[in-house]
Order: sequence, then structure tokens, then C-alpha cells
Amino acid sequence: MELIGPDHPQYDELRRPALPQYGHIRPSVIALCGSTEDVVEALAYARSAGLAVAPRGGGHCFAGRSSTTGVQLDLSGLSAISVADGVATIGAGARLAEVYRGLHEHGVTLPAGCGPTVGIAGLTLGGGLGLLGRRYGLTCDRLVGATVVLADGRVVGCSEEQEPDLFWALRGAGGGQFGVVTSLVFAAVPSPDATRFDLTWPRTRAAEVIAGWQAWAPDAPDDITASLAVTAHQARVFGATLAPLDLGPLRQLDGDLRVRSGLAWPALKRSYSEDDPADDRIIYSKSEFFSSPLTRDTVTQLLDSGCDLNFTPMGGAYNRVPVDATAFAHRTERFLLEHAAPDHDAVRRSWSIAHPHASGHTYPNFPDPDLADWQSSYHGGNFARLVAIKHKYDPELVFTFPQALGGVR
Repeated sequence: MELIGPDHPQYDELRRPALPQYGHIRPSVIALCGSTEDVVEALAYARSAGLAVAPRGGGHCFAGRSSTTGVQLDLSGLSAISVADGVATIGAGARLAEVYRGLHEHGVTLPAGCGPTVGIAGLTLGGGLGLLGRRYGLTCDRLVGATVVLADGRVVGCSEEQEPDLFWALRGAGGGQFGVVTSLVFAAVPSPDATRFDLTWPRTRAAEVIAGWQAWAPDAPDDITASLAVTAHQARVFGATLAPLDLGPLRQLDGDLRVRSGLAWPALKRSYSEDDPADDRIIYSKSEFFSSPLTRDTVTQLLDSGCDLNFTPMGGAYNRVPVDATAFAHRTERFLLEHAAPDHDAVRRSWSIAHPHASGHTYPNFPDPDLADWQSSYHGGNFARLVAIKHKYDPELVFTFPQALGGVR
């Protein structure tokens, strides 16, 4: 383990999170961890110094939980990827771009997100939505084991047979609450060739596009994931399919269709990141799940809110897992709606328009510091069991933050 202080030439680069709104947070020290033993040592240092701890695999936390004024655990050195007999073992510091490349060499992949610098650990621990999710489920649904360093320095392996309560909690409760995960083991899926599609309309058509999308995308065949983004200039339905492309009623709306067929999975994922250049602007967002379609009047109000609207379809394999089978409680939803803009007040107004029609549930990987009833919103009926597990594995509440299980000291 190497400790990096504020005077070190790498300090500013290492402390900087992916989201610029948290760039002002300065840790007392950054612990560079290249092994599970390094994490044990870093936690011992934090205990002896009386400092808070924040693990960081990717640094994309919407609530800034991967930043701290205490000890920032930099897990980027834990990025090894190996595959044997269809089982993938991945270090907690690996990012998605390297995960897709590394797994594809063995002919396998995982249902996970598109952001190339998103960390595999944080994504998995909060659920994990992605273009293969309606076919194979959440990223955490493919998790079969993990190695975890607990607050007292003990190292435990967990699976359905070993520390089953901890293993249950790691699948969807949200990261950084029970210990520091250093390695994840997944039942991988075949790495497919797929078709990428983009269907666009002028923004003046957005209301009818949203109506058509709501009626079709959550119920579409599992092999297709079609997301919807409405910006100031256009409405865009985009995604990937493993089967011949069929966009249902949306194709009848005469949008501009672009198709790229026969893409290897890493290339398809890379194509989306290439479309989205780096943006250092501060963008605020709020989101909720919906179990029924938005009304036309609500959509009209949302389109006047000044926010970008991002719709992600659920259904498919996401919803064929019982609510209490994993910690991820949101197994009956139709879609996720995110409101995003540089103006935080505009985001709150847009969210308040849709909120009365939402299910009241929030994706743990999109944490929202404004939530009042966060216990139910993130965890639903799984909350009580999660609190008991929190107190079993982290009784001193070392891994705590606003909205953390077990309360905040």
C-alpha cells in the first residue's frame, strides 16, 4: 500500500472524481491499494488515525460517496480479470471498458452499463442496468461470489453457501455499506454480435414518441433494449438488439433510422462512448422508477421543464427475479426516468412534476441526497433485513454516510 498526501504530485489527479460537482472534496490521504492485504492495511491506518473511509472503484457516485475528507481507498490497482469455465473473476478496481475487452477475449461478457470509466464494483453493488439486462438481468444477478474486507480487517469470501446474508446484501443494496469489496466473481454470458440502432425525431415530435415508447419498450422482446432520450433539440430512441431489428410502433412514426449491424459487443459499447465526448460541466440529476405510463398531460409539463429526460426500460429478465431474492427491491417496474440539467432547481421542478405518478422507488446507483423517505425508496420491503445485516457486519458503522443503512453517527 502507498499513501498519497496533498503534497504528492499525483494527489490532485487521483482525488478527482468523475463528477465535477464533488471535485472540491480533498481527502487527508489517498491509499493506493493493489491487493486485498493493502485494503486491510489501509483500513487499519484509518482506524488508528480516526479517519472516515471511502472506497473508490470508479468515482461516479451521484451523491459523492466515493469522495471523502478522510482516507480515499483507490482500488484501481485491483483490476485483474480472469475467466475459467465461463466464470469471470474481476478485481474491484476494473472499469467497464477493460472488463468488456478482457472478457471478450474469452468469448464472454456481462450485462452492464455503457460508461467506459464506470467501476464494475459500484455498478454491481447497486444493481447494474445495461443493454443486455432485459435478456440476462442486472449485473448483480450474475454475481456468484465476492471477497470483502470488513471494518475490523477480517477478510471474508461470500456466496450462496458462504456468508449468505452478506452475499444477499451485496446484490443491489448500494456500494460501500458493508465492507470493501476487493474481488467479484460472475457467471458470465456469451459475448454476442449485435445491432446498434438510433432512431431520431425533431423535439416537436417528443410527446408522441414518449407515448409510443412507454407502450412498447418495457414489453418488447428480451433481446432488444431501447432507451429514450429527449433533449432540447431531439427525441432519440437508441439501443441494441441481438435479434432482427423490430422497433414496433415507433417505426411508424417516421423517424430517421441509423443501423450498424454485426458489431462485436466491446465495439458496440465503445461506439456509444465515442458518441458522448467528455463533458466537464456540472450536471444535476434526479430519477425514479415508474410502474405505469405517464399521462399525456404530465408529459407535456415535463417537456416544458427545461430538463433532458432519459428513459430506461425495465421488464424482461430484470422483473423475473423475486423482490426478496436479492437486495435489489425494484423488480416490478416498467421504466426508470432521469431528469438532468445544469440547473439544480430545474431538475427538482421536473422531478416534482413526475413524482406523483412514480412508484416511489429509486435506483440505488442513482442516489439522491434530497430523498426524505430514502429507506423505502432505495430498499422497499428489504430494508429491515438490510439493517440487520449492516449491524452484523459493520456494528461500529464505519462505512457510513448520509442515507446509509443503520443510521449515521
